[in-house]
Amino acid sequence: MLPDAEPPRKLENLERSAPKDKAVGTKAVTNSLKHVNHQAGPTRGAQALYRMNQKGGFDCPSCAWPDPDGERSRFEFCENGAKAIATETTKKRIGPEFFAEHSVAELAEQTDFWLNDAGRIATPMVLEKDGTHYQPISWDDAVALIAEELNATESPDEGIFYTSGRASNEAAFLYQLFVRQYGTNNLPDCSNMCHESSGAALKQTVGIGKGTVTLEDIETTDCLLVIGQNPGTNHPRMLTSLEQTVLNGGKIVSVNPLL
Repeated sequence: MLPDAEPPRKLENLERSAPKDKAVGTKAVTNSLKHVNHQAGPTRGAQALYRMNQKGGFDCPSCAWPDPDGERSRFEFCENGAKAIATETTKKRIGPEFFAEHSVAELAEQTDFWLNDAGRIATPMVLEKDGTHYQPISWDDAVALIAEELNATESPDEGIFYTSGRASNEAAFLYQLFVRQYGTNNLPDCSNMCHESSGAALKQTVGIGKGTVTLEDIETTDCLLVIGQNPGTNHPRMLTSLEQTVLNGGKIVSVNPLL
């Protein structure tokens, strides 16, 4: 019998200290490099960080903060972004021997951090009915198995093709072509899960379900309200724009609704 679907949380090596007064600077860069070096190695990791959120590079996969149109810092990322790119560029791989060693029940007992740190799955795997371990399967057999399940539906609309918002534009484009050719547009992704509620609320309150301002608006406004979040820990890249707001004479009002 499998445990709950919610992965366990293991709190280890916790320390209590005074609140940090900085979320940027040399220490933040050092910590970022530490994560990347652990997964991708110094050269591969540094090259990825150097191109992230840069013109001619690629967008950070961890958040949707926009990139400045003008001059950009060479460190146009936060520590969470560095962790995300460390996972994307990891050299760690896991194969059939990993799944032979760990049963599904055992894997379900592990934390998300442990599972992610194990590495990328390097070969197709399948869990047979009543099976306790994932088993290797060839690509041809994996595709045939998927085709068998899809062809068994009475209508294409019975299928839901969930995908990740972190997929590349090219991969997402090919994926939606495949799904539409199959005959449905049931294409939710993690953006739906994250922003469906906020989009509905924004549409009711301000008339549109997404952001209506640009970075220039933030940097040149007379007064900016920050409600219910701490940019230093939640959105570190926002600090660049907030600094520019202050330099341009704007006022920033931070509201903690819990106080």
